[in-house]
Amino acid sequence: MSEITPDLVRHLGVLARIQLNDDEVTRLTSELDAIVDNIAKVSEVATADIVATSHPIPLSNVFRPDEVGRTLTHEQVLQNAPDQADGRFRVTAILGEEQ
Repeated sequence: MSEITPDLVRHLGVLARIQLNDDEVTRLTSELDAIVDNIAKVSEVATADIVATSHPIPLSNVFRPDEVGRTLTHEQVLQNAPDQADGRFRVTAILGEEQ
């Protein structure tokens, strides 16, 4: 026997403040019943002997080693800057005078 009834779906709709017509109640009753059945199947399989995992395949660190490489000089960095001053990028102020 189904745990999800049309009355329960209507009640959930009221709690969620969603207006449901009769067709939606019928459709949602069968969909929610299928969801509850699938959750029950998963619960039957889960046992205390099985350790919970976050991922089925063990993961290793995928980051590359942090190695110092060639870097740009100040001149190279600023060569295409639209505006510069004192070896820095010069940009328009975005904060008001209250700062």
